[in-house]
Amino acid sequence: MMRRRTTLLTSCTALALALGATACGGGPVSAGGGDKALSGQTVTVAGVWSGSEQKNFQKVLDAFTAKTGAKTQFVSTGDNVSTVVGSKIEGGNAPDVVMVPQVGVLQQFAQKGWLKPLSPTAQQTIGADYSPVWKKYGSVGGTLYGLYFKAAHKSTVWYSPGALAQAGVKPPKTYDEMLKAGHTVSDSGLAAFAVGGEDGWTLTDWFENIYLSQAGPEKYDALAAHKLKWTDPSVVDALTTLGKLFKDKQLVAGGQKGALNTDFPSSVEKVFGPKPEAGMVYEGDFVAGVAHDQFGKTIGKDANFFPFPAVGGGTAPVVSGGDAAVVLKDGKNAKAGMKLLEYLATPEAAAVWAKAGGFLSPNKKLDPASYGDDVTRATAKSLIDAGDSVRFDMSDQAPAAFGGTKGAGEWKLLQDFLRDPSDPKGTAAKLESAAAKAYQG
Repeated sequence: MMRRRTTLLTSCTALALALGATACGGGPVSAGGGDKALSGQTVTVAGVWSGSEQKNFQKVLDAFTAKTGAKTQFVSTGDNVSTVVGSKIEGGNAPDVVMVPQVGVLQQFAQKGWLKPLSPTAQQTIGADYSPVWKKYGSVGGTLYGLYFKAAHKSTVWYSPGALAQAGVKPPKTYDEMLKAGHTVSDSGLAAFAVGGEDGWTLTDWFENIYLSQAGPEKYDALAAHKLKWTDPSVVDALTTLGKLFKDKQLVAGGQKGALNTDFPSSVEKVFGPKPEAGMVYEGDFVAGVAHDQFGKTIGKDANFFPFPAVGGGTAPVVSGGDAAVVLKDGKNAKAGMKLLEYLATPEAAAVWAKAGGFLSPNKKLDPASYGDDVTRATAKSLIDAGDSVRFDMSDQAPAAFGGTKGAGEWKLLQDFLRDPSDPKGTAAKLESAAAKAYQG
């Protein structure tokens, strides 16, 4: 689903701290030290990325090679990382590093005993340069296994500035104001929202933002861990709030049926394509990449965002996702793999992809000037400023059978709810039944 080498480390001391090396005194240096200490070695990296994401990550790997001499080989796994990596381990061909896109998968790998704990150098860098929440999501049983290299900001509502200007509305501050603005946009000739309901994961993101703001972070954490049942009144309340949007034909382009026949890229097209049908589309920061790359929109001029607004008197939510680098015990070159991970933990590595675009880093030390435009800088600042109030995508924390499988679990049940939002309590009961089965399994 889905992520400048200059001015980044302001002193030799910072470089030495970030890389665990005596970079200024002429002694031995580890990853990123520039002495080609890993020449002749190859690090194999597996991840879900393909297309432009894979090309941009390769630039980061090439920078690692330039500094250390280690060659790299990237293997695209497709969406089912767990199955592909498991089969490679069983076949004696485990990669050294895996970029894991879901907390649930990271936990699964750790529980199977596949992962090496992060090195002291990596742990030191993460402790100094990242908000503690990222350490929490990279840890299992108190042991830190994962470094979050690429983040997603999933609390952004993207809009056509021209459509909102034509309707005479400004970006709203509350959820109720957003729906009111949506009706005004609709009165001006466009639907308010394009909803990509054919992809069930977009609906989980809608629910998570509403739930985090309306119910609060403690209940969000409890529901994510299934320590709170989906039949809890807070879930019913969030579904009721979401249902009011889903059943309002003025607000949803094509109505419920149209939304169920619209995938995520098409939802972006309905706002930013050649024949606009809606003024706004809710999804993560990656909307900008689609709007720019596929429809030629200038980000900040033809496409912009406002933060997902506060719901029902709560705090505005910040839901995130991300890809964590982990090192496999069974990799043929796990030691060099750990050096790669130490490099990925530095702002220098993050800057390579930030400059290329389509990327956010949770690293607080990354110079905002590394990002290519003001809108991306604003999105990144929002993510960093949220600190420990960031909450990881709830469905990504769940077992895949519940939170990450097409046509099953939460994805299917929220599609059913989009089709008929008349019974939030009944939907909550079905969600609890599916969750209980998946978490037991």
